[in-house]
Amino acid sequence: MRELGRGFGYLVKGQRWVSQHGKQFGWGLLPGLITLVLYAAALVSLALWGTDLVSWATPFADDWSDPWPGLLRGFLTVLLFALALLLSVVTFTAVTLVIGEPFYESLSEQVDLSVAGFAPESGLPLWRELLISVRDSLRIVVRAALWGVLLFGLGFIPVVGQTAIPVLGFFVTGFFLVEELTAVALQRRGVRLRDRLVLLRARKSLAWGFGAPLAVAFLVPFVAVFLMPGAVAGATLMARDLMGEDTEATDDDGEDAGDPDGGANAAGGAPRPDGAPTAR
Repeated sequence: MRELGRGFGYLVKGQRWVSQHGKQFGWGLLPGLITLVLYAAALVSLALWGTDLVSWATPFADDWSDPWPGLLRGFLTVLLFALALLLSVVTFTAVTLVIGEPFYESLSEQVDLSVAGFAPESGLPLWRELLISVRDSLRIVVRAALWGVLLFGLGFIPVVGQTAIPVLGFFVTGFFLVEELTAVALQRRGVRLRDRLVLLRARKSLAWGFGAPLAVAFLVPFVAVFLMPGAVAGATLMARDLMGEDTEATDDDGEDAGDPDGGANAAGGAPRPDGAPTAR
């Protein structure tokens, strides 16, 4: 429970940070707005023609007696739209981060500067960082899609499919959201995708505390756009925690913003006691 609360604390701290840095918040909204328009068009299209798609995919039900064809196809349509929502939450972050790579890199660097006075740099040109980001995002989306298919299938289980599976879906989605968001800061530290996953799996409760509430919030229209800048800021603080770095930020007036858990790790990326990998 402590790790869950700590993760949620970083989410709150990130939103507080961008509220104190209006310029960073304003620029950080642009990629989300562009992505939102694209996803809204896709979901509206699915809502309009999803029933036709399901009917085309289930010709075997044409000869069934009423009301079974309608019930089956209605259920499948709802599940298809739910799966689309699940994947849109995960891929929204990936696509927004790709579109907004320069914006979020700058925001993440500013968070590092507010904590330690310097920001780690990968030393790679922007095009190379963008290429790595796209490659890693595709790998995460594939993993998320496989989980989405599994959860879609489990949704057919009576009772459990309509209660426990949606909750599990939010935790799975939250984990992948955290991976995407912390990648902004960890990639600058030279931490590869495989090592990022090792770090997060070692502290799943921390990731769930940050990601699960964010996954729920992202289901509300327009909320994802306004939360993205703060989510990147909070994920940068979490990345510092994962790397064993100081997470106590100070605002522009020099006031201590504090750590969600009230304690500070040693600055400079000292190795964690649990043996988690550090920047390469």
